[in-house]
Amino acid sequence: MSQDVIKVTEQLVMPILQDLNAELVDVVFEKEGKNWFLRVFIDKENGIDIEECGIVSEKLSEKLDEEDPVDSPYFLDVSSPGAERPLKKKEDFEKYVGEYVYMKLYEPVEGEKEFEGTLRSFHDEVAEIEIRIKTRRKTLEVPFNKIAKARLAVTFN
Repeated sequence: MSQDVIKVTEQLVMPILQDLNAELVDVVFEKEGKNWFLRVFIDKENGIDIEECGIVSEKLSEKLDEEDPVDSPYFLDVSSPGAERPLKKKEDFEKYVGEYVYMKLYEPVEGEKEFEGTLRSFHDEVAEIEIRIKTRRKTLEVPFNKIAKARLAVTFN
């Protein structure tokens, strides 16, 4: 059910986002306590503001009411992905080369399944990430299909 809700939501929100020159970052349909939340994360080149989130929320809510893909009560939340924006698509990795990222893998690369570091490059479906081990720097090559979860990470130097 939740995959269907996500798919329908993605289809409904895309034309709305095109009108605002915004992009869809992620759609999450999850239960917290006894309530269901449909969260839509959007962004654009110079950031998305609260007014634009409100416009998308209003228009998407109308479309969702028409399509009615959710068979239980839920809360719709349209917002910016924030500082720790998820990296989902290959284009996200290409766009954020040079940024500090967090990655969690399906299977280990050089004995590690989770790490933070600087995304040095992304080409041929391989992310090259420079991590720090105490005082040493090490570069790892991570195939895109091994990445379970990735996001921008906040670092305090």
